[in-house]
Amino acid sequence: MSQLSSQQLKVFVPARDYALSQRFYRALGFVQEDEVGNVTCFRHGAHCAFLLQDFYVRELAENLMLHLWVDDADGWWQHVHDTGLNAQFGVTCSAPEDRPWGARDFTLHDPSGVLWRIGHPL
Repeated sequence: MSQLSSQQLKVFVPARDYALSQRFYRALGFVQEDEVGNVTCFRHGAHCAFLLQDFYVRELAENLMLHLWVDDADGWWQHVHDTGLNAQFGVTCSAPEDRPWGARDFTLHDPSGVLWRIGHPL
């Protein structure tokens, strides 16, 4: 058997309000790349990308969790706080905490209810 390799994994993220979600992810710091039909690719750096889809099923959105590993979770939290994402987009965000599994992170729900856990290793 030959050695299998991979290049990237992209998850499809549902959007209840596609335009609002696009604005949210740009404000969060993601770069909006290709938009084809009802799917937009968002990227942050060389190794992080996802596909925002103009598709919404509540049960999917509210049970989807994404884990973004960053260099400085507190810096990301400060960005969320300083840009007023909570008030601007009606989203919830927890304060950063040290976790028993060896990470410092916080949670952020996007406008559709998708849960992001943004953290760094302790």
